[in-house]
Amino acid sequence: MKIALIAHDGKKAEMVTFMRDHFDLLKKNEINLIATGTTGKHVESAGLQVTKVKSGPLGGDAQIAAEVAEGKIQAVFFFRDPLDKHPHEPDIAMLMRVCDVYNIPLATNPATASLIFGSLERDTLI
Repeated sequence: MKIALIAHDGKKAEMVTFMRDHFDLLKKNEINLIATGTTGKHVESAGLQVTKVKSGPLGGDAQIAAEVAEGKIQAVFFFRDPLDKHPHEPDIAMLMRVCDVYNIPLATNPATASLIFGSLERDTLI
């Protein structure tokens, strides 16, 4: 299983904390991580292995969306900052639409990501 990680600047620390808190579950379920560039650097610094693509504004969101469309990603954790403007909003909307088209779980906050991980513990994801 592969999960994509993306976090706006104001949510990167929250993503790192969330992933650290679920480290055992990641290992137990042999989950591979892929992340946009800067988010990936932060997650790596927390001691997790992650494949990095370009940063979001440079096309990373589109790279993740392409892997979703190819069936290579089973869930997307995109911790968004709803109170800030983002110059690459069209890419963000496109990624979210692709997740909807391909019926891929999309968590935009830690509460929803926890529910997805909870389904892994019950072996019911996808």
